[in-house]
Amino acid sequence: MAENTEKMESQNQPEENQQEQKVEGREAYEWVQALVCSVLAVVVLFTFGARLIGVDGHSMVPTLQNGDRMLVLNSMLYHDYKYGDVVVLRKDTFLNDPIVKRVIATAGQTVDIDFDSGTVYVDGAALQEDYINELTFLEEGTAFPLTVPEGHIFVMGDNRNHSSDSRDASLGTVDTRYVIGRAVAVAFPGVDETTKQRDFRRIGVIA
Repeated sequence: MAENTEKMESQNQPEENQQEQKVEGREAYEWVQALVCSVLAVVVLFTFGARLIGVDGHSMVPTLQNGDRMLVLNSMLYHDYKYGDVVVLRKDTFLNDPIVKRVIATAGQTVDIDFDSGTVYVDGAALQEDYINELTFLEEGTAFPLTVPEGHIFVMGDNRNHSSDSRDASLGTVDTRYVIGRAVAVAFPGVDETTKQRDFRRIGVIA
């Protein structure tokens, strides 16, 4: 009986080994499949959904620093722009490279700027602009008051006296079709203009 039992066990071992190999092979296949799907999902996301774009210049200080890498939602996903949104846009007749600005007013709203006091008004109400570097004293040619046309936005940099934006008549109000997307987060900080250091605490949602 003992010999028969040993023979049966020896016959079962190859079958068990084959089953184990099949399980391991299936697990490896599923792992590779999951990895490929993840890579494809990331490619699709960064092709159609979001992308990383760098800040070039100091027009959005203190909110953004030169060299910041931002996560930008594609305009196909986010196009209902509102006051306070930070957007990336490109208008070749203004500048060849993309620029980053803040939405100050949208279609139908009227913008006025008192350059003596540095105050910006939208629909007659003075804006409480905690995000700016300094008050708005720089005039760039646009006549005010100005009503934003349908399908357009009025944008300004947070570093008001060191920014070319909708105050510049060569840009003016921006057709939303020129908007690449909305900047939602700092993914990697550039060197701070004041401290000359990277502040990694700045990684996160853009306010």
